[in-house]
Amino acid sequence: MRGRDRFKKYSSLIYFLCSITRLLSKKTRLRMFFKSRNITGTRGIVKRYILLKTIAKNCGDNVCIMEGVYLLHPENLSIGNNVSIHPMCYLDAQGSINIGNDVSIAEGSSLISFEHNYSDNTIPIKDQDLSLGPISISSNVWIGAKATVLSNVTVGNGSIIGAGAVVTKNVDENIIVGGVPAKKIKERI
Repeated sequence: MRGRDRFKKYSSLIYFLCSITRLLSKKTRLRMFFKSRNITGTRGIVKRYILLKTIAKNCGDNVCIMEGVYLLHPENLSIGNNVSIHPMCYLDAQGSINIGNDVSIAEGSSLISFEHNYSDNTIPIKDQDLSLGPISISSNVWIGAKATVLSNVTVGNGSIIGAGAVVTKNVDENIIVGGVPAKKIKERI
């Protein structure tokens, strides 16, 4: 049985648990979400989903956050239906991250919605301000293992980010990109 079929089968129970969870303070839900990071199996997936559904700007149906995913600033995250984020991913939504429907983010990938400023030579780089910038991942996108998507980037519908790629610029629809920095490899269709 596919995840979306299992989700549909138990959706009434899941929505009920979401409504109960909303009774907790946001601070408590955030703490529980971060503590659930390494819970394995279905129990961990369901727990993270219920908590994320009550914390994120928007969280669709059948969102699978696998164990070991670091998801920071989840309150700035908007995520569609049928999305899977696999182990060892790092998503920092400080500058906001929007993810469409039917997206798969493979193991070890990073989405970082900010960058460090470094223009002042009198201040250590680590002490300079951050520049926040949104990341938008459209629908039907596959992000390959250990790829990185940086701030102010939009990935178009139906595109594939090759394993290990570093995406610093917008990606058009239905293309495959790869490399550092990521460049167009070919049309997907």
